[in-house]
Amino acid sequence: MTVQTILDYLWTLAPERFRMDWDNVGLLLGRKNAPVGGVLVALDATAAVAAEAERLGCQLVLTHHPVIFRGDKHITDADPLTELHLIYLEKGIAVISMHTNLDCAPGGVNDVLAERLGLHNFSVLEDGETAGLLRMGEVPETELPAFAAFVKERLDCPGLRFVDGGKPVRKVAVGGGGCGEFASRALAAGCDTFVTADIKYHDFCDAATLGLNLIDAGHFETEDPVCDTLAAKLREAFPELRVHRSAHRGCIQFL
Repeated sequence: MTVQTILDYLWTLAPERFRMDWDNVGLLLGRKNAPVGGVLVALDATAAVAAEAERLGCQLVLTHHPVIFRGDKHITDADPLTELHLIYLEKGIAVISMHTNLDCAPGGVNDVLAERLGLHNFSVLEDGETAGLLRMGEVPETELPAFAAFVKERLDCPGLRFVDGGKPVRKVAVGGGGCGEFASRALAAGCDTFVTADIKYHDFCDAATLGLNLIDAGHFETEDPVCDTLAAKLREAFPELRVHRSAHRGCIQFL
């Protein structure tokens, strides 16, 4: 079992062609032919996750967010952000990242989010497409505060923000992570509610004016459920592989 073996399998789940042009996905740190006996699945490749992987005896970390993203021109300990890369390299831990390709792929971030929130008859929001960023589906008619409480419970959110567009919840769009800029797409598709994250204050105000219920459930919270799915798929595909789910819940703390 090598890093490349696992990468080849991951491309079948989330093909590279689904990534957005600006994104960075695939094997981002390490050697493709390095042997792998253990994999740690996490949303982010942080220093804490590197330590967790080392403790668990994992030679590979699989993340959603790319560990190299800013167009770094050097990897040294002069910059704490690039020193993180050295930590993984010095520990002999490879990093594979599946980002927007996993957002868009069938069975990826947004299918998992739609399932977690109990959406029925959900599909890619863009008509006729089998892959795409957003999902939309139906729920039994619910008042917005009750639905927001349900989202909070299902995603284990320490808190969430929402604005009332003046409608009960029936047709819901979801976009894991920072998809607030696509609220107009959800509205144009006939959705009364949009669940996403990283929403700006003025976007909340605009949504209320336009009649869209808008829920910000947190970037980590809306994307992290896919890690369970990835871990389960790896265990099924490679029974001989030790697959662990990271215990770390992101870098943001709440009072």
